[in-house]
Amino acid sequence: MPVMLAVRGISKAFEGTYVLRDASFDVARGEILCLLGPSGCGKTTLLRVIAGLEQPDCGTLWLEDVDLSHKPVHARGLGFMFQEYALFPHKTVYGNVAFGLRMARRSRGEIAQRVKDVLALVGLQGFEGRSVHELSGGEQQRVALARSLAPQPRLLMLDEPLASLDRALRERLMNELRQILKAVGVTALYVTHDQSEAFALGDRVAVMRAGHIEQIGPPEDVYRQPANVFVARFLGMQNLMPGEVTDAAAGRVRTALGELTSLDELRMKPLQQEGTKVTVLLRPEAARLVGEQEKAGAVNLLRGVVVTRSFRGAYYRLVVRHASGIELAFKVEGSEDAVPDAGQAVTLSLRPQAIRLLKAKPTQVDGEVAREIFQTGS
Repeated sequence: MPVMLAVRGISKAFEGTYVLRDASFDVARGEILCLLGPSGCGKTTLLRVIAGLEQPDCGTLWLEDVDLSHKPVHARGLGFMFQEYALFPHKTVYGNVAFGLRMARRSRGEIAQRVKDVLALVGLQGFEGRSVHELSGGEQQRVALARSLAPQPRLLMLDEPLASLDRALRERLMNELRQILKAVGVTALYVTHDQSEAFALGDRVAVMRAGHIEQIGPPEDVYRQPANVFVARFLGMQNLMPGEVTDAAAGRVRTALGELTSLDELRMKPLQQEGTKVTVLLRPEAARLVGEQEKAGAVNLLRGVVVTRSFRGAYYRLVVRHASGIELAFKVEGSEDAVPDAGQAVTLSLRPQAIRLLKAKPTQVDGEVAREIFQTGS
């Protein structure tokens, strides 16, 4: 697909401290790209640079074939939606949605039709005369979205728009928001620190840390194949340990848990030779309970003692301590009677498809997180 936004080598420092470091990526026309990362990683600063509210220290920005370097904010053709919504409290729903259209000097008839269309799009038909004070948080969010879509921006930027909503409403609206953005066909750049939002909304996800883009790709790839220790940890994957490749062809790796078999594609690369040091990641869904009759044919058996068992609805979260002292956390399906409780022995089989091999050598990107693994072995 044609590129709508091209970000090339953007860096930005405040008082000598870099908040963006050589950020580069493309956003295709009609694509939703989610910028995902912890607070302070540079996500919002990157949006402000693209919007023209901050000037980068170096790098270039292109919107289609237009260089944005010297374009003022109002001339960039961008739309904005923020966490606080920034609705005008003294205006009605109609007045809020029509504001940008009036600033663009659209005709009265055109404004009326466009407001009607976007309110229908967000499910607020008939709300034109309502005061914003009469609206729920979810309805205010929809008005803010309608206002940002009304001028038909070439690129819509959303900064944590669902963060202030309760969990149930946020879950419902994130699904509706993707449907609306896709129905309009607008190109969107969405900022969040919540991985569930990023995975539900984005066509691709860019994980950021300290102003640097660690990994970018489809949500499934980012989750199933995290690029490094930081990405894995940020996505909530705690089961990381040092390992050494013992049989590259068979995908065998030695760990404190014993030898494991991985079907990770990384083992097929030339660098994965016998003796290669790796970090072994066991994804939370890797484990399944194994009964006595299944043990003989099961692969990657893990025996241990349950430290904690926590019911999470569709699954139980088990923390299991191995004889080596390593504690591992897994999402395990099963009935209350089938899942062992704290203090009981348990045997698990680890799916080879859910065992990922990461680079072992700590890098500037992985930083203290990577060093921690190799100092503690946990």
